[in-house]
Amino acid sequence: MARNIFSNVLDAVERGAFPRTQKWAWRGLYSILSRFWRDDDWRFMNYGFVAEGPPFPLKAEDEDERAFIGLYHQAVEGLPVAGARVLEIGSGRGGGSRYIARYYEPASVVGLDYSPETVRLARRLNKDATPLSFQTGDAERLPFADGSFDVVVNIESSHCYANVPAFVQEVSRVLAPGGWFTFADMRSKGKLADLDRQLDASGLERVAGRELSPGVIRALDAAEVRKRQRIDRAWFMRRFMSEFSGAKGSILYKGLKSGAVVYVARRFRKPA
Repeated sequence: MARNIFSNVLDAVERGAFPRTQKWAWRGLYSILSRFWRDDDWRFMNYGFVAEGPPFPLKAEDEDERAFIGLYHQAVEGLPVAGARVLEIGSGRGGGSRYIARYYEPASVVGLDYSPETVRLARRLNKDATPLSFQTGDAERLPFADGSFDVVVNIESSHCYANVPAFVQEVSRVLAPGGWFTFADMRSKGKLADLDRQLDASGLERVAGRELSPGVIRALDAAEVRKRQRIDRAWFMRRFMSEFSGAKGSILYKGLKSGAVVYVARRFRKPA
């Protein structure tokens, strides 16, 4: 039954049916997860990314989350983050913003999330990290002045939005001239062209893009045992969480393996 429910949700998202209702439902789901999945050593909800080649450096205390941090490493690697004002839209439990704040010496990092419950959890889980703050806000109506940030990060969040064109216009607005927008998320293969049209309509210059699916699958495999241990403890939501988390055998895992679902990364720059 849980599989059927999750499949129906994905189908509705792909069709663009009832976008405002979906946006509200995603917010409710993440609020429930933040209320009941409060483990102090679990700061990420993304699928992760493991690149080929030598691993990037991490502190010993962050090794357990390497697969999840990988999505953020690929997102900001090579960007001028040192001394920059960074905004993460859809920051969730805060692990990605925390990684950027601790490893890249930005002037500031703001994590924005639509779920107040999730923002409260992110503040608790990352209270030792600076210069980092979290606040509640809507990706489609950002509560910031024009040109407030030098780097905007958006990881595995846009599929929850009701209006992606409004989101990318807001990203363009809050970016300073010469600023960077780094994006990663998944879509069905048939929806990728629509996604790129929406992103390109922002007026930002697309600088780079690539497919991440093989590395995302490697990350899902690497995190499977740890993830299963947590899922098995949540007996009341076990089947749904298996689907939601992309565990082996889930709809999303199979979609990534078959190529029906594609995970992509894009980088944009605002003209100076």
